[in-house]
Amino acid sequence: MDTNQQTLEAPQAEETNKPEAPKRGAPRKFRVNPLGSAYSQVTRSGLARFVAKLPLIDRFEEQLKDLSDRDLRKYSLGLRHRAKSGETLHKLLPEAFALVRIAGARTLNMRHYEVQLIGGMIMFNGSIAEMETGEGKTLTATLPTYLYALPGKGVHVATVNDYLAARDAELMMPIYKMLGMSVGVIESQMSSPDRRKAYACDITYGTSKEFGFDFLRDRLLIRQTREQGLGVLGPLLAGKSEKSEEPVQREHFFALVDEADSVLIDDARTPLVISAIPGEAEKVAVACHQWAAKSEAEFEEDHHYEYDHDKKSVELTVTGRLLVRQIPKPKLLDTVGLVDLYDYVERAIKVKRDFHSGQHYVIRDGEVVIVDESTGRIAEGRKWSYGIHQAIEAKEGVEVTVATGQAARITVQDLFLRYRHLGGMTGTASSSKGEFKKIYKLNVIKCPTNRIPQRKLWPDRVFGNGDAKWAAIVDEIREIHSQGRPVLVGTRTIEKSEHLSKLLEEQGIEHEVLNAHQVAVEADIVSRAGQPGKVTVATNMAGRGTDIKLGDGVHELGGLHVICTELHDSARIDRQLVGRCGRQGDPGSTRQFMALDDDCLLVGLGPSRYKKLVAYGEERLGELPGYSKLFRRAQRKIEKKHFSDRKVLLYHEKQRKKMHREMGQDPYLDSPD
Repeated sequence: MDTNQQTLEAPQAEETNKPEAPKRGAPRKFRVNPLGSAYSQVTRSGLARFVAKLPLIDRFEEQLKDLSDRDLRKYSLGLRHRAKSGETLHKLLPEAFALVRIAGARTLNMRHYEVQLIGGMIMFNGSIAEMETGEGKTLTATLPTYLYALPGKGVHVATVNDYLAARDAELMMPIYKMLGMSVGVIESQMSSPDRRKAYACDITYGTSKEFGFDFLRDRLLIRQTREQGLGVLGPLLAGKSEKSEEPVQREHFFALVDEADSVLIDDARTPLVISAIPGEAEKVAVACHQWAAKSEAEFEEDHHYEYDHDKKSVELTVTGRLLVRQIPKPKLLDTVGLVDLYDYVERAIKVKRDFHSGQHYVIRDGEVVIVDESTGRIAEGRKWSYGIHQAIEAKEGVEVTVATGQAARITVQDLFLRYRHLGGMTGTASSSKGEFKKIYKLNVIKCPTNRIPQRKLWPDRVFGNGDAKWAAIVDEIREIHSQGRPVLVGTRTIEKSEHLSKLLEEQGIEHEVLNAHQVAVEADIVSRAGQPGKVTVATNMAGRGTDIKLGDGVHELGGLHVICTELHDSARIDRQLVGRCGRQGDPGSTRQFMALDDDCLLVGLGPSRYKKLVAYGEERLGELPGYSKLFRRAQRKIEKKHFSDRKVLLYHEKQRKKMHREMGQDPYLDSPD
């Protein structure tokens, strides 16, 4: 029997044996949450339409669970045939979800909970599913991914880094293979033929960065082919030997974004840029950056330059510009105009003030490598634009890379807006639901937990200065550690994680540090963080894509204790760290520490108010009750400013593309000038 005949049998069986849908008004025993009021809770939260489909999924599962692996795959091929023949995916959802549930139980011994079925339906319907840490987002993602893969147009699953992409693909591959789906992974160092093969699969895992760069490279290749006069006949005339010069991606059909808030919001302003070939002005530009880096120490604030704390911009005064003229310069700068020299100096002053090693970047193998502030991870392949990256390289005394023009450009925002269908999942999205709705047209729907959360939120503690705060943190770590409970401490920067590490060493408290310097062993360190008496100091990276399981006896002691040492620019990042404890109904506790000299108050309230608070804090000993509201208010101001910045970016991107199209240009390949 040929393949086409096999794929036709499943629909026939479905027509004759399809279970009847439950009658309206029929009683339904809801098992999502052990609470008796669970059904009323989900009804009020807008989940009733998803809950109504659970009985039909259950009945299909009951009908299909006794099929052999071969017959299960055959049924899946039948669903694929029906999807390609035009049957709507909404109609196929109950059967598809039942198949994935059975495949999960058989291959991984993981049967999807009802809350995971609900999460899958939320994502399938073009929304963000907010699922608590430990609720199994990776397994949940297999449901909408399989369903959208049925038409054969390709599904992209975007994660925050290469490691998670490869890990998730490997973990879930047995489910897809049982159902006849092929799976590919896009990684940084892959060749074009391997990328093309991965994109040709039904399901492709990768990062937004790799998806974006492949789109740009394909765009450049298509333009090059057209300019050579080959047009659509190019690949045919070139033969098999030139297949490596064909585009690697297919259409942008459906993208499922893991850690959607990190990718779609925190990285939204990140432009993905492919640089053009450098010109002859390279040596002059490098010399300018190096001269400015050496000279910036001679410029004093309010005398030689003015600094705008809201915009974080530097502008030279008349006195400062006069000083630029007077400072000795190498002969190579003789051809550079004064206006350009002013820009180089202003940029050098800005990076000295606003960009700090250990917080915004690290020096690795003689290169400046960006640290993603929202995750604490190394941002591979990313560089700051407008000469900022080169100014930092000059400041640090490493080789200054060439700031070239752009050959192609797209923002993360624009990339995902190109997909016909878009869904996502994360543990922290509700605080940004307005932004998801306005920019991406995505609703945020909170998914109920499988078990009742047991996490305890201990009262905030506020201190007058950082020294008092760190001393109190060390005391609390010592106390919890003495009880045998594991402790996870979250810090905002690499520098502060290493500062706390030194304090713990002085107290003789054994611990492990997890930051961008230990990214290669991240999963190993996190896997041990829930063991009895374990102390782990981590940057934000511990809150993304990793799972902390409690060791023997830790449940009885109270579970994992999480200490947050400082508020971040976004409440979502704080919630990510808090979410590391109390997973799947486990016990756990968390506490937030703050000090009046924290960066949050400086950025949120401004330098004038900040200086007064710092001075007040130096005079006060002990804790400052009632001040935590001030920190939350400052944090909300920062969040609003960042949201405003992203809206402005989106507006300018739309205007830029509109201008290019009116001029008959490609908005992704032609530079604004």
